[in-house]
Amino acid sequence: MEIKDIHKLEEAMILLLNFEGWDLKHSGKGKLPYDAIGKTQKGFPCVIEMKFRKKHYDTKMLEKAKYDTLMAMDDKLVKIYLVNDEKGNFMYYLNELDMPPLEKKRCPRNTVWKGGKEQKEVYMLKENDAIRININKPLRPYEK
Repeated sequence: MEIKDIHKLEEAMILLLNFEGWDLKHSGKGKLPYDAIGKTQKGFPCVIEMKFRKKHYDTKMLEKAKYDTLMAMDDKLVKIYLVNDEKGNFMYYLNELDMPPLEKKRCPRNTVWKGGKEQKEVYMLKENDAIRININKPLRPYEK
């Protein structure tokens, strides 16, 4: 998947959330630590980092460096990590989350897998710590 495709997915997710009462704008195509900025459904200022996965995993990986960067931002911001996969959208409210122990994993160097792998510190977030929205359902054979 190319970065332009990822930006299209981010913009689509923002559109869906805005339809549900959020007030978000895409952060653009730069190197910001988040993909959307704006307000939650209840009007609180927020930032959202998004990840899109083709495959479902029972835990969702968040790089420590990404977490640290988000948490260093203004304390008044609600910091959200949103993971989309084939079973739904999992939204983690990082300000309130008790983080699991750090682990080390070999991960892609960057988002589009063009730089090899490197050892990274990561958090493996449990699904039951997320708010699950817009649950995706498998297509029936005649819906493909």
